[in-house]
Amino acid sequence: MANTPIRIGVIGGSGLYQMEGLTDIEERRVWTPFGDPSDVIVIGTLEGVRVAFLARHGRGHRITPTEVNYRANIYALKVLGVEQVISISACGSLREHIHPGEIVIPDQIFDFTKRRAYTFFGRGLVAHIGVADPFCPRLSALLADAVEEAGGKVHRGGRFITIEGPRFSTKAESFTYRAWGMDIIGMTTSPEVFLAREAEMCYAVMAHVTDYDVWHETEEPVNVEMLLATLAANAQMAQRALRILVPRMAAAERTCDCGSTLSTALITQPDLIPEQVKRDLAPIVGKYIK
Repeated sequence: MANTPIRIGVIGGSGLYQMEGLTDIEERRVWTPFGDPSDVIVIGTLEGVRVAFLARHGRGHRITPTEVNYRANIYALKVLGVEQVISISACGSLREHIHPGEIVIPDQIFDFTKRRAYTFFGRGLVAHIGVADPFCPRLSALLADAVEEAGGKVHRGGRFITIEGPRFSTKAESFTYRAWGMDIIGMTTSPEVFLAREAEMCYAVMAHVTDYDVWHETEEPVNVEMLLATLAANAQMAQRALRILVPRMAAAERTCDCGSTLSTALITQPDLIPEQVKRDLAPIVGKYIK
């Protein structure tokens, strides 16, 4: 069982540090050339399917959004064989019609972070991936269907701005993001979504709306207590959605192009790529570069 690829990964965010319903559980520490992942990866069976679960902030929420080792997290899942990733994330609403307690499955992202490692590439190997549509549309649709069946109110599509954090926005910032056309705001989806694309994974986000950020004049400004209360109320729904979704993910064919992203992205002349870089990135580029 230890060598059997795990095709489905779940990255839990604020308020979701473990998955209920897992059986045959094992914990694995995965070495990566980018350092340690956020925590051990918990592998178990959910509705008959082997799943890898990783707590983005570490169990007990020890790691800030900026400190998360996104490269190590995605790399570790790739090493295990993961091809499809569901991300659970908290977010604030920037729109009146998107209410706290609801779920957004975004289809676009605006990266407004400043201090993060964004790519696996460099050190003598260059790749330019296309991210016009950063989230997997096939997996996003499956996720939205599962959330609806689990009883959640779903918004299909939306523009998700990722800020650095760990502080929340000022009112000036919040009003600016609204003027830019953003719908929801969070702190962790970038660069995670882009690294998943580089690793040729399908990636979709279940974004839990916890508040109205600070732009809404008649609502209390966002705080941690508010965030955790809403996430706790949504936790059971999220778990039900995952139990519906995971068997469908396992059964569905990957008809998207996520699994071949690098086929047109690698640009470096192969004989000039350093051997150490080839070894380090073998799980990601090994089918293209020997």
